[in-house]
Amino acid sequence: MVTFVNHAPAYMDVANSEWLWLAALPVVLLVLVQAALFMRRAWKTGKEMGLSEEQMKSGIRSGVISAIGPAVAVLVGMLALIATVGGPMAWMRLSVIGSVMFEIPAAEFGVGQLGYSLGDEGITEAAFATAVWTMTLGALGWLLVSGLFTPKMENIRQKVAGGKESLLPVITSAAMLGAFSYLATDEVVEGTPRTMAVVFGGVTMLGLLHIADKHDIQWIREWALGTAMIVGLLAGMVLQLTVGTFW
Repeated sequence: MVTFVNHAPAYMDVANSEWLWLAALPVVLLVLVQAALFMRRAWKTGKEMGLSEEQMKSGIRSGVISAIGPAVAVLVGMLALIATVGGPMAWMRLSVIGSVMFEIPAAEFGVGQLGYSLGDEGITEAAFATAVWTMTLGALGWLLVSGLFTPKMENIRQKVAGGKESLLPVITSAAMLGAFSYLATDEVVEGTPRTMAVVFGGVTMLGLLHIADKHDIQWIREWALGTAMIVGLLAGMVLQLTVGTFW
């Protein structure tokens, strides 16, 4: 007869309790309601702008396809978070605005204030609660900034453009390029696999968009971002396993 021994830390009984699942459920439901409201508002605004239903459906398809790559990354990150703070908190944190790059260090910092490290068997309920509050309050700034300052962004954009409507698309595009370039720069300097992942992903994106524009193939445009992400990911993995890191 085989006996399975549970080596999970004691606090995980609380972390995976039904009460925490019930506490996390309203937050996740709120996110789903917000998504539905945004979708309905976007559809209504699209019609007011004169967009056809086909154009709006194409935009939705592009969004869904482009979300596949990031969604897989979030899923993998959620598995890591489940192992440290339990299913309910991982579900709630990554369903709202959380990031694994932030959540795990925040949880580690929280339990560290009481002298523990994530995975220790002796972690108390108080230490776990401290980790949860650290993750929650640490992310509060993002919500406050987006809630308080997002309505002002359009006014700022208009002032930067100096009243010239033709400059607005240029400013918006420049801001997007700057944001993505900032995120990509951190990966480029990390080492060969990550650098090549950025390069392969960028070249794939440019190539697919060139083909789509040259032959006017809409579905290639819709799949371009998701495909570029996957190609970059695979390129980085292959280089890591075969060549390793040069720097």
